[in-house]
Amino acid sequence: MQIDLAALTPAMKQQWLQHAIAPRPICFASTIDVDGKVNLSPFSFFNLFGTNPPVIVFSPSRRVRNNTIKHTLENVMAVPEVVVNIVDASMVQQVSLASCEYPREVDEFGKAGFTAEPATLVRPPMVKESKVKMECRVLEIKSLGETGGAGNLVICEVLRLHIDDTILNEAGTMIDQRKLHHVARLGGNWYCRVDPSNLFEVEKPNVELGIGIDALPESIRLSKTLTGNHLGQLANVHDQPVVDPAFEDAHLREIVQYFSVNPSEMEKELHRYAAKLLDEGRVQQAWQVLLY
Repeated sequence: MQIDLAALTPAMKQQWLQHAIAPRPICFASTIDVDGKVNLSPFSFFNLFGTNPPVIVFSPSRRVRNNTIKHTLENVMAVPEVVVNIVDASMVQQVSLASCEYPREVDEFGKAGFTAEPATLVRPPMVKESKVKMECRVLEIKSLGETGGAGNLVICEVLRLHIDDTILNEAGTMIDQRKLHHVARLGGNWYCRVDPSNLFEVEKPNVELGIGIDALPESIRLSKTLTGNHLGQLANVHDQPVVDPAFEDAHLREIVQYFSVNPSEMEKELHRYAAKLLDEGRVQQAWQVLLY
């Protein structure tokens, strides 16, 4: 299927793109106008774009149906400050409620049942219930168009972080990713939740260059069992491993004993076992199995 976006209505463009580009973290933005009225609204066009200086960007797009702009955008144009409150699973239903397009005079903190907490450096309040809060100065607002659906990039410098102690690691030195149950937007009404049951680690490439998939032995590279992810793990070593005579593995011995009379079947079994080891993150052991 191929889709020419130029042939779609703005609403259909939005649907296709929001389903395809996901998950998207949620910026729960609290802003204030010159009269001191506070607005609280979520935006899923949001991410981190630099750390020195620390810059985040979110986009309150123009409404597709009538091409109007949102109170958040009006506020940051008038008072270039914002608190970005990170959304987790414990507050997602309330956050969704805050997305209702209430009149300007309505307090979304009260409507959604959140507690306004004074910030320390900027005028908009923080959401007390959020476990990560970022006080920000708005550096620039970049309009991406004047039609319905056009984005407005609100480029912000993070001045101060507020972190709930309950999500820190045991040493208290960093956020424990397993404790902060992020929620992200997908397409339509769909969301996803990050928790320990769906977390996994991917080892970063070595400081020294990985050998690359093209450098893997042909029997490994063309394996019918090993997936692209498996090959990526094997190729992320800076020197191709060699046979370790001291390597011992009971299951490897069983494979060799049982399939030694049939080399092609033995290779399949070795690859199946290596795939299991790779799924467990045991890359060096998988290499030794494949090198047998």
